[in-house]
Amino acid sequence: MNSELTAVKALVFDVFGTTVDWRTSIIAEAQEFGARKGISADWEGLVDQWRAGYEPSMHKVRIGELPWTKLDDLHRLTLDRLLADFKVSGLDEAEIDWLNRAWHRLQPWPDVVSGLTRLRRKFTIATLSNGNVSLLTNMAKSAGLPWDCIFSAELARHYKPDVETWLKTAELLSLQTNEIMLVAAHNDELVSAAEQGYATAFVGRPTEYGPLQCRDFKADHEFDIVADDFNAVADALGLSRG
Repeated sequence: MNSELTAVKALVFDVFGTTVDWRTSIIAEAQEFGARKGISADWEGLVDQWRAGYEPSMHKVRIGELPWTKLDDLHRLTLDRLLADFKVSGLDEAEIDWLNRAWHRLQPWPDVVSGLTRLRRKFTIATLSNGNVSLLTNMAKSAGLPWDCIFSAELARHYKPDVETWLKTAELLSLQTNEIMLVAAHNDELVSAAEQGYATAFVGRPTEYGPLQCRDFKADHEFDIVADDFNAVADALGLSRG
């Protein structure tokens, strides 16, 4: 293990895309829902546009166009617009809410549970996501993710990669930033965390966005660890596979 990483006591993980396969999960649920309801729609296109609305909706909060808003509610604002755009009609409130909560039921990449289980033997492991606390908690229950803690942008009332998210997490863990490693599939988040002193691990998820993926195919910067999956992160940190 890199001697510079001996100070690390906790690992925090980006969730959407790094830990869970949001695109495959939600497309499958939406298509099944449409078949059950007899609704023919471009569910794949709707899901891609739903995710594309993620950054613009958070930007509205950052510039004061919206007050602080948890991610569930931002997702719902985008979904309401997209249901109209994709001509999906006739749904009642309970059905729209169920669709919106698909983000609570995302499935992990194949390596995730085994990798997290190994890492948890030595380190505190936690989410660090723009998802709200209830979303992340429900997802952990649904997907069997063995987190020690749930950290969310909701606790800092700032979205990643705002500086406040990195500093609030260190404060809540009672650690210095160099004692925390961020594990993520997104170069920009890792660079931002490193600027605040975090150790960094890039885990490639080159199919996160399906055919729309245009970035994060590889590590574009020098990070402490560059790995293909969570078990490779555990290997790099000196944890046995037994």
